[in-house]
Amino acid sequence: MAEKAARLSLLVALWVLGLKALAYLLTGSVALLSDALESTVNVAAALLALFAIRFAQRPPDETHPFGHTKAEYFSAVVEGVLVVAAALLIAQEALPRLLDPRPLLGLGPGLLVSLLASLTNGLLAWHLIRLGKVLRSPALTADGYHVLSDVLTSVGVLAGVSFAWATGLWMLDPLLALLVAGNILLMGFRLVRQSVGGLMDEGLPTEEVARIRETIAKALGGRALEVHDLKTRKAGNRAFLEFHLVVPGSMTVEEAHRLCDELEKALEEGFPGLAVTIHVEPESERKRPG
Repeated sequence: MAEKAARLSLLVALWVLGLKALAYLLTGSVALLSDALESTVNVAAALLALFAIRFAQRPPDETHPFGHTKAEYFSAVVEGVLVVAAALLIAQEALPRLLDPRPLLGLGPGLLVSLLASLTNGLLAWHLIRLGKVLRSPALTADGYHVLSDVLTSVGVLAGVSFAWATGLWMLDPLLALLVAGNILLMGFRLVRQSVGGLMDEGLPTEEVARIRETIAKALGGRALEVHDLKTRKAGNRAFLEFHLVVPGSMTVEEAHRLCDELEKALEEGFPGLAVTIHVEPESERKRPG
């Protein structure tokens, strides 16, 4: 399903890029050019996401026993870098026009074409973000938020260029382009930050860890003495949990094993896809008295 969504993203990105390029050719607007340049990044990002998702779906092997899910983070990092590059290109085109504003022609048809591109992108962004969260796919989610940022900036560009057309304040055209550049630059840094967190084995969100602790406590029902050294990490659409479980000295190995099975089942039901590792310890390893 993730790969199918990535293919759809690529096809839509190519279609939207064509529409935005046509809008720029009709008008000569540097703001619409900035919109089109951002869409070239969307095409590259969709290609990267498709590659990363295909690679991440490979099963574990001898050299990658935990699977290949982190491949999706590389896609998101590269996408963030491409966004930053697009912002710099936009600024390069807009700054000379800021010093020498010029009237724009063919704005009526150009703005209609750009509006059609934005509507298409809006539907795609909604689909990618929703599916990315369901599948816990960083590549799809990053692609969806990137497309959403494209939609928001496109709406701003359309409103601004329309206002410039109505008032004759043509300096708004390059100013809007620079605002677009700043916005997507911020988005690029955010994408890189989120992806680096995944590559650095960042833990699960605090709220999710709290839910995990509640699930463990409920499943134990007072049969263990302590849970400590609980650690989590995420890798693409997978999450990993490990902790130490201190059991009474009177508990047999078979009873401890059965308790761990119950814990794993409860955690897997509450958190699908969570890989659980439990280290059982005797009462002497208890860290907190009482």
